[in-house]
Amino acid sequence: MDERPEAPAAEPVRTSVAGVPEGRTTVPELPGWLVPRPRLAERVSRGVLGPLTVVVGPVGAGKSALATEWLHTGRAPGPVACVRCEGREERPDVFWPRVLSALCDAGVDLTECADVPVNELLVARLAVQLALCGTPVVLVLDDFQPEQGSPVAEGVASLLKHAAPVLRLVVLSRRDPPLHLHRYRLAGELTELRTADLAFTDAETAALLAQHGLDIARNVVRALRRRTAGWAAGIRLAAMSMQGQRDPDRFIARFAGDDEAIVTYLVEEVLDAQSAEMRRLLLTTSVLEQVNAELATAVAGADAGRHFALLVRQNSFLQPLGQGWFRCHRMFADVLQVRLQHELPGSVAAAHRRAAAWLAEHGFLATAVGHALAADDRPYASRLVVEQLGIGQLLGLTATRLPDMPTPWIPAESRTDDPEPVLVAAAIRHPDADAGAGQLAEAARLIDRLPETEPDRVLRCRLTHAVIRMAGQRSRDPAAARAAAVEARALSARLPAHLLAERPEIKALTLFVLGRSETRAGDLKAAESLLTGGLKAAGATGNEALRRGCLVELALLEAVRGRFRAAGEFAALATRPPLPAWTARDGSHATLAVVRAWVALARAEPDLARGELARARTALHTLADPFTAGVAVLVGRLVNLAEQGVSEVHETLLGTTGPWLPPALRQPVVRACAASLGASASGATAHHRDPGAVLDPAAVSVERLTAREGDVLGRLSQMMTTEEIAEDLYLSVNTVKTHLKSVYRKLAVTRRSAAVRRARELQLL
Repeated sequence: MDERPEAPAAEPVRTSVAGVPEGRTTVPELPGWLVPRPRLAERVSRGVLGPLTVVVGPVGAGKSALATEWLHTGRAPGPVACVRCEGREERPDVFWPRVLSALCDAGVDLTECADVPVNELLVARLAVQLALCGTPVVLVLDDFQPEQGSPVAEGVASLLKHAAPVLRLVVLSRRDPPLHLHRYRLAGELTELRTADLAFTDAETAALLAQHGLDIARNVVRALRRRTAGWAAGIRLAAMSMQGQRDPDRFIARFAGDDEAIVTYLVEEVLDAQSAEMRRLLLTTSVLEQVNAELATAVAGADAGRHFALLVRQNSFLQPLGQGWFRCHRMFADVLQVRLQHELPGSVAAAHRRAAAWLAEHGFLATAVGHALAADDRPYASRLVVEQLGIGQLLGLTATRLPDMPTPWIPAESRTDDPEPVLVAAAIRHPDADAGAGQLAEAARLIDRLPETEPDRVLRCRLTHAVIRMAGQRSRDPAAARAAAVEARALSARLPAHLLAERPEIKALTLFVLGRSETRAGDLKAAESLLTGGLKAAGATGNEALRRGCLVELALLEAVRGRFRAAGEFAALATRPPLPAWTARDGSHATLAVVRAWVALARAEPDLARGELARARTALHTLADPFTAGVAVLVGRLVNLAEQGVSEVHETLLGTTGPWLPPALRQPVVRACAASLGASASGATAHHRDPGAVLDPAAVSVERLTAREGDVLGRLSQMMTTEEIAEDLYLSVNTVKTHLKSVYRKLAVTRRSAAVRRARELQLL
């Protein structure tokens, strides 16, 4: 190609093909190695029915192969002209003669363009000539990457605009072509195929491997496609490397961006073409899973960060995720990380630390900790966990988890005066109470030695300490867990409300431990309030184990009150999926079995009750719970009495119950025993006992609720506030209050909880 400076505008250009390399303007042959992709060729066929089709993807994504396949389908609406461009180095004096030659070779009459200089006049004359054609004309521009605002870019945009509707332009590029795509997109006149569309499917991957004589199991093909993210060049290079391999499964498991063929290909095709600033930006940000402009600036520096927008426009290996975030193609990121270690080895740890700082500040704690660990900075990772109150994520109290922490967390040869690493070490080992106890004691000593000038740090360390104790002792030592929960609640009150709102797992655990403790102490009203709040917080944090624990404790609370229908409902909710696996440290397993046994007795199903009691005894053998064990013994006695036909509770029944039953619970438990025996003896629900016991709906006359009152009542049972009910039903708050008053009157109650309870007893919910 002629590499001279751009020719003067006055120099005429002939439509002759002389001086234009033939391979640059002819339709390429259909190669034997091409993998047919009819699904994509069909999209191109539909695209050329409109003015503009763009195929944008990274190097090696199969753009040119797709165009070649489509050209040989015979689906073009008219003559087709093909031009292979020069990428970013496009010159008008080279580009436009190629376009004219390609169009002439396709049979388009361009006699009016003869002897016209390469300037705006040529583009205008060409647009007129094309507009006069009787049939559509397709122009395919391969590797079209001129700079925004360049003469070539402006000329093609003008040609497309003024040659409509005859000209159908197909552009293949590694980046968005500067052709005002947004205008065509808004008008519905743009067809786009991008990196995700060009990714190979499992079937196409298998076809490519078969070309290399590789007959591989379907699961291995899928693994390769996932590892390469469907990148055609990566699959082809892997296939070439796999030939002769005895163990393809093992090869694919190890195949990544550090493969020599992959590194060489991408460095030569992509990385070496970047400017020094762009190269540094690509290398430095390769440590990130996802990146946006602010994070790129924080990690790579302000100078490099200023090039981020240009990088996004020019590099199709960066795939948009939405809201300004991008992810680098997996294999290209691997290559960049290999080159980063080679070219800038001293900057890797620093880049990870800067990423950790920015991510932690913006609420991405798990990712931030991962970067701190990648920088091999465990003290900083510990500081982030404690400072951000992320201990719940480390303890498994949330749906999202922190990265796996190396053990031992504190190397034996190191010493620290900071409590944060010791707290994290204790949290990592919290299932091992003996090992964690020593570290918690050491952490408490170090917290006491923190300077008074850092009150916020002291507060967060103490709260973290309390949360670890709660998590570790909630099943082993309820009294110690309750003391930690009381402390955590007091410490939480001193923190900003918005901060704790972001960590509902701390509230959920605290309320669960306190609610469970209040039930066993006999304050059922306080327990109900605490457990209800804990249930809401557990739902917000996605912790199904804590949610189940709160439901089981609420079921136990209702059983102790003698409200067996409500107890059964809570027990049923506790067994609805998604269900976490029971663990040896989860005391809820035994409690749930005891509740279900008592409910079965109240339903006159003694055999079922005995089966549940057997399950409870097995669980209690693994993890002791005196209160649950006491209730289990009591229910066992009730089952014996029911089978003997006894329907009334004798005063001696609770005479030997033991210390598990506090005085405040004796009367509720007596009523509950009477209710369950009476129901079991009669085979139906008793009508004559305490209003809190199970009621027979047929024996109670209740004025019928309206449909809207039923809607309000249903949302009331979901613990929604008046404002939330109003918003959900599109009503005013005053209207909701009016419906509530009517519901209370019809159910003969005065409070929300009583209304829900009464409605459950009457089977209105």
